[in-house]
Amino acid sequence: MKNLAKVATLAFLSVAVAAQSTRTFTGVITDSMCVLNHGMMKIQPESKCVIQCVKTSKNVKYALHDGRNTYVLSDQQTPEKFAAQKVKVKGVLYEKTRIIKVDSIEADR
Repeated sequence: MKNLAKVATLAFLSVAVAAQSTRTFTGVITDSMCVLNHGMMKIQPESKCVIQCVKTSKNVKYALHDGRNTYVLSDQQTPEKFAAQKVKVKGVLYEKTRIIKVDSIEADR
């Protein structure tokens, strides 16, 4: 019976670790308020809008939009230099919070 409990525990832990493995996400660095509709803020270019929204609004965060979903990024400094650009983000996605724990961000050329 103890062996069965150990096997069940290991199986559970394996699934939990696999669910939180590092992945690569591709999308555009944006902010959590405007996402892709920067026209309403009337700030151009879009990169300036993204930066201004994050800097001036307490609850607005840098985010990655992949074409369907928007994920808040744990790193709130690095995305500034990639504002409104297509990037690759490596990290772990926490599904419940829709936050990516960022390992790295690089331009997607």
